[in-house]
Amino acid sequence: MALHLLAVGTRVPAWVQAGFEDYAKRLVGPYRLKLTEIAPARWTARCDTERGKREEGQRLLEAVPHDAFLVAMDARGRLRTSEALAQDLGLWLATGRPLAFLVGGAEGLADACLQAASEQWSLSPLIFPHALVRVILAEQLYRAYSALSGQPYHRGSP
Repeated sequence: MALHLLAVGTRVPAWVQAGFEDYAKRLVGPYRLKLTEIAPARWTARCDTERGKREEGQRLLEAVPHDAFLVAMDARGRLRTSEALAQDLGLWLATGRPLAFLVGGAEGLADACLQAASEQWSLSPLIFPHALVRVILAEQLYRAYSALSGQPYHRGSP
């Protein structure tokens, strides 16, 4: 079963791509992390940001695998420790449904994405560039999977 990262943005720095790929390739066994890049809205000086967010949201939702369990990455979402994420990841995977993480563009996620999601997750009270979220998310998923499978990478508190 693949874990899906659906992210708005098609041009990211090489170091972001390399960081994401490094952690994605570490996820071995039944779970692979697959990235789907979503074209961002065309922004102009007179662009309506809500319209742009809605366009991006529609593209994200159209790319979601059938019957996927959706997790929206949002600054207002639930903060989790690495240990709590590992527990939640175990529960999400136990549903037997594809698991998809939604990452919005520069203006964030559309309301439709937030409403469609079963969970909302915040990586931090800090705001990160949306491209960097790909690397952080991939690393945290690898850490959580390592904890679930007893691998030595995760060295959190017992």
